[in-house]
Amino acid sequence: MGGLQSTVVIILVALFGLLALIVFRKPMKFILRLALSTLLGFAALFLINFLGGLIGISIAVNWINAAVVGILGLPGIALLLLIKWLTLL
Repeated sequence: MGGLQSTVVIILVALFGLLALIVFRKPMKFILRLALSTLLGFAALFLINFLGGLIGISIAVNWINAAVVGILGLPGIALLLLIKWLTLL
């Protein structure tokens, strides 16, 4: 490609990228918040397993549990403990 053609291609790609950022801004914001909440849920599950080991409480650390804890917070932890307790009966 010549110099002018490659410049036009670069400009078109940049415009397409800018348009994609504008169109997908809200969904990307939601996805990033969900990912951050899930990572915080992982941290909470590790902390619960570390401290809960002293009194015999443990919750499996996986993506689903981390998402539940990340989205629901403290009620999510209570929900997972309740589900675990009910399955042991």
